[in-house]
Amino acid sequence: MNNAPSLPGLITDNQATVQVLLPLPLASTYTYAVPTEVKVVPGSFVTVPLGPREMRGVVWPGDPPQIIDRKKLKAMLAVFDVPPLSHDVMQFVDWVAAYTLFAPGAVLRMVMRSGSYLSAPRPQTGFMLGEVTDDLKVTPQREKVLAAARGLNFPVSASELASRSGVSDAVVRTLARTGALRRLETDPDQPFEEPDFRRKGYDLSASQEAAAAEIRTHIKAQSYAGVLLDGVTGAGKTEVYLEAVAAALQQDRTAQVLVLLPEIALTMPFLKRLAQRFGASPAHWHSDIGDAGRRRVWRRVADGSARLVVGARSALFLPFRNLKLIIVDEEHEGAYKQNEGVLYQARDMAVARAAQGNFPVVLASATPSLETAVNVSLGRYRSVKLESRFGGASMPDISLIDMREAPPERGEWLSPALIQAVTENTARGDQSLLFLNRRGYAPLTICRKCGERLTAPGSDTWLVEHRFTNMLVCHHTGFSMPKPERCPYCSSKDSLAACGPGVERIAEEAVAKWPDARIAVFSSDTVQSNSAAQELLAKMAAREVDILVATQIAAKGHHFPHLTLVGVVDADLGLAGGDLRAGERTWQVLSQVAGRAGRAEKPGRALLQTYQPEHPVIAGMVTGDRDAFMAAEQEGREMLGFPPFGRLAALLLTGENETRLNEVARDLVNAVPQAHGVEVWGPAPAPLYRLRGTYRIRFLVKASRDVSIQNFIRAWTGGVKIPSAVRQTIDIDPYYFL
Repeated sequence: MNNAPSLPGLITDNQATVQVLLPLPLASTYTYAVPTEVKVVPGSFVTVPLGPREMRGVVWPGDPPQIIDRKKLKAMLAVFDVPPLSHDVMQFVDWVAAYTLFAPGAVLRMVMRSGSYLSAPRPQTGFMLGEVTDDLKVTPQREKVLAAARGLNFPVSASELASRSGVSDAVVRTLARTGALRRLETDPDQPFEEPDFRRKGYDLSASQEAAAAEIRTHIKAQSYAGVLLDGVTGAGKTEVYLEAVAAALQQDRTAQVLVLLPEIALTMPFLKRLAQRFGASPAHWHSDIGDAGRRRVWRRVADGSARLVVGARSALFLPFRNLKLIIVDEEHEGAYKQNEGVLYQARDMAVARAAQGNFPVVLASATPSLETAVNVSLGRYRSVKLESRFGGASMPDISLIDMREAPPERGEWLSPALIQAVTENTARGDQSLLFLNRRGYAPLTICRKCGERLTAPGSDTWLVEHRFTNMLVCHHTGFSMPKPERCPYCSSKDSLAACGPGVERIAEEAVAKWPDARIAVFSSDTVQSNSAAQELLAKMAAREVDILVATQIAAKGHHFPHLTLVGVVDADLGLAGGDLRAGERTWQVLSQVAGRAGRAEKPGRALLQTYQPEHPVIAGMVTGDRDAFMAAEQEGREMLGFPPFGRLAALLLTGENETRLNEVARDLVNAVPQAHGVEVWGPAPAPLYRLRGTYRIRFLVKASRDVSIQNFIRAWTGGVKIPSAVRQTIDIDPYYFL
């Protein structure tokens, strides 16, 4: 049964009770009676009454309150016939809640989702190989279908079988009428094919094999280990950690492996790579697969039949039955930080999940985060290095273009030196990448008559012009509007001007400079789906693009074999502002995008346009001395007591009533407890003070490593009553400060 009929509701004095955690922002469980002859265990999914509603929740470990008013006690209504949530997952939910200071029920919601996946979908018709008689006329198309059907271990739909065979659905249905295929009622959420760990991958270099061997020793030990796979761009890190995946799958035939990726755009090429490596497509989890796809993954992860899972950060909260290895690819990426709902850093949570489950976690990067590098230096993580590119390819040569000495033409953004380099590269038939980490046509739209800067309604966020669609867009709130002919403030006609360059403006300049070149734009605004991204990547591979103009989406993990020149339009862009990780992030982005060049036979080079060639980050890119840069960055953070040498937490107050918001901020100031090793900064208006019609005030808490910042915040905020009109959000280990 998926949802059992209503269970008897009569409560007796000696009736057993259980604690049930609901996927709501609730800090505690509720006690319910268990109907006679009904068996539940910790982790069982159940339906229970909550006021006038019926809710789906999980039977949670723990004892009921010592005093229970049995007259008010209600009985659970139904038990789902699905595998119970594992002890490891429940332990992880409690740990994440305690660490992030979010309610356990809010964390459980990330595991359960809406709860709708607990109910099995309506059966569908599937097909398997039937009886192939001698009188069957076997055409080439029919033979393809029969060959595909011989390899099936479970029924698949007509469309799925047709897709595997490369024929139309009609061929499948015709064979079914002959009896050569059997019709069966089947669960549409089919199990995922078993990955074949015996299949051989690419031949590894000596350094790759040594790295893979070391990681395999940690898997064989069947105990926790944090391992940094530190390899230069193009070193073949993926093939190394796929060997670790194979080892984990081989060692335990029920083991599940999770590979986390920072971006959806990386997923589809990676899935094809895994399918080639293991002879089966893995389960993949991200926002682009649709609800039916997510339901299938969730159910098959829960029953353990999905053994290899690839996903974005939220895949960490899938209901794994026997998770034995986590890979965090591009571990340095800020995309692993969740900034809505429960706030968490997926890389750090993955390490905690591995430690609790007593299995290895592999963090892979060409530009490791400072947190990870320090953990290596302190002996908390092991380090495995790949110091050269695979197959003899060389690292790109990196040079600076000092824009003070060689500025672009008036109103333009590309310097003469960069223009010449792209021209020569295109003439040789090689591909070039022009990189600018800024979306849209221009980051600011201003009225030349009255000076007004256009912002989103109720926000301090600037409207960005997108000339391809003739829209003004706010990238923070999602607000958009057609670009008006007149200024909304002074009504001057044709007075709105775009200030500063965006990726679309660079593309416009590229078209003017190289009218005969095939130019494409790669950004999250112009490529809004997986299919569109794959189409563009396929064109790059087929050499149907001469010049790619792109944002950071192109810097992450893509392999462009014919790309030999990278031009960074504004290398200084990420250095401004008060973000403590600004230098580190800029180094990582520039290293990653420069690393797209020369990854195959031809050598590559990168040209960085800069007005600050003496800046340590920019100068360090030329020398390529990553260790020296990281040492300097580490020294600065350590001197100031910033992460990873100290702890940070942000407390954000938001509300529509500015006066009331300031009153709550003053109450919090007066309630700050005295504590050794803790500083509270603020209150201060957030850099984006108004957003979506609300005002925003921020506190920042800095603590030494030996202080529990969570306990301090509990003690501080616990005595302050926050009115319903004000929302308080706590962010442990904040990454963004807007």
